[in-house]
Amino acid sequence: MQDSERLTDASAPPRRWIAHLDMDAFYASVELLRYPELKGQPVVIGGRRMHAPRTREDGSREYARLRDYTGRGVITTSTYAARALGVHSGMGLMKAGLLAPDAILLPTDFDAYRHYSRVFKAAVAQIAPVIEDRGIDEIYIDLSAVPGVHEAVGHDPLGGVRAVAREIKNSVTRATGLSCSIGITPNKLLSKIASDLDKPDGLTVLTMEDLPDRIWPLPVRRVNGIGPKAAAKLETLGIETIAQLAAAAPALLLERFGRSYGAWLHEAAHGRDERPVVTHSEPVSISRETTFERDLHARHDREQLGRIFTQLCEQLAADLQRKGYLGRTVGIKLRFEGFRTVTRDQTLPLPIQDAAAIRQAAGQCLKRVDLSQRLRLLGVRMASLSRPGDALPPPARNPRPSQAKPENLSLF
Repeated sequence: MQDSERLTDASAPPRRWIAHLDMDAFYASVELLRYPELKGQPVVIGGRRMHAPRTREDGSREYARLRDYTGRGVITTSTYAARALGVHSGMGLMKAGLLAPDAILLPTDFDAYRHYSRVFKAAVAQIAPVIEDRGIDEIYIDLSAVPGVHEAVGHDPLGGVRAVAREIKNSVTRATGLSCSIGITPNKLLSKIASDLDKPDGLTVLTMEDLPDRIWPLPVRRVNGIGPKAAAKLETLGIETIAQLAAAAPALLLERFGRSYGAWLHEAAHGRDERPVVTHSEPVSISRETTFERDLHARHDREQLGRIFTQLCEQLAADLQRKGYLGRTVGIKLRFEGFRTVTRDQTLPLPIQDAAAIRQAAGQCLKRVDLSQRLRLLGVRMASLSRPGDALPPPARNPRPSQAKPENLSLF
């Protein structure tokens, strides 16, 4: 475990301690629990079911290799050994095969990842219950009220918060067998950066006094909220590091990036962020989608697509009912060969949550799509969510006319 924190002589400890916990190479680490013999090897997650390991007669496993992959798939994640070879998330699998031909390729198993996600979050909640869920493999934790977090340990004024962080890390490992990295600072913005400083299995505690040494030398892209376009624009101003951004005149940032974003850039560069840890938020939408083993055609694979489409609608309806939501806006998502993605949606007069109604509305959306090309992904989505008994919002105008295309999924 890495424990890289700079001690400070601050007269007053931070009034808030916010942690960002990020599971280390989460999907890949879950797969290594299943295949421990792959530990330390370059492993890529993103294959199809056909890339699952085969068991030989002697009980040993035969793994697919990246060099043998053909198709348009992309990497979901990879082990740190694979990343050292230049292979990373979002890269095309065939391109990755040129960099690391002997890397092992495994299929994704989102049911397993969701299971371990629930387990690690439950383990954290037993110690620090104020948690903001940020996705399957990361959370923010408000440690400010956890007993002992503000206490000094010996000559270490930050010993209390360090001890709580180690307890959280140990609890996650005991519950899951997986490691995580934690960054702890006075706010969410800095903690997000800090959790990535000493990966994997890192524990980094920073105060505002650490800003010049640990944060300012980093490139501006390390700030969550500064994307590639903003970074490129900053580079034209000679601003590449967070320190340079902090030194930039606020008037210049306001002029070039607008009042709101320019002011935020100035505040972020100085490590200022008062956002609370939000323990509950209503979802914007709920969706179900699937990627096919092979590309399918609306006419030639009509029966198979019909079964998949109906199943997605049934799964979406079950999700809505289990979570206690209805929805008024039904949408579909289609990805064609060549990775062209198309979406269509329809807003209904009244909210629904049953499978048949979702299937009918989604079918109307599908009629507005030209399906002359083969499909590789199909998804169904429900938005404009409400709880039973909520007052209905005013009817929304649907900007897209229900006009059928030449080839459409009404064929099935």
